[in-house]
Amino acid sequence: MTYVVTENCIACKYMDCVEVCPVDCFYEGENTLVIHPDECIDCGVCEPECPADAIRPDTEPDSERWVEFNRKYAEMWPVITAAGEPPANADTMDGIPNKLQTHFSPEPGQKDAS
Repeated sequence: MTYVVTENCIACKYMDCVEVCPVDCFYEGENTLVIHPDECIDCGVCEPECPADAIRPDTEPDSERWVEFNRKYAEMWPVITAAGEPPANADTMDGIPNKLQTHFSPEPGQKDAS
């Protein structure tokens, strides 16, 4: 099993999950994060840290597409090991439907300074 970041992280990108990850398997896009499913050790510490409830186990329905989404972008984006500031409008974006179609950016995030 692995955990994956799902659609609600898009344009929220709170990053509370990043610093609790013991294996540094989070990768940063311009406006979202992903978990590399081959690096995740299924510890689950990240899931309750997400204020947007965007981290889910891959055992939930519809998770296969999120596993592949996370894998694809984890291969392209830089690893992130330290939390940064979420977008100023993160609270407003939390829960907005269809963010994958309307707000997702495939661009990488900032290179992690650590």
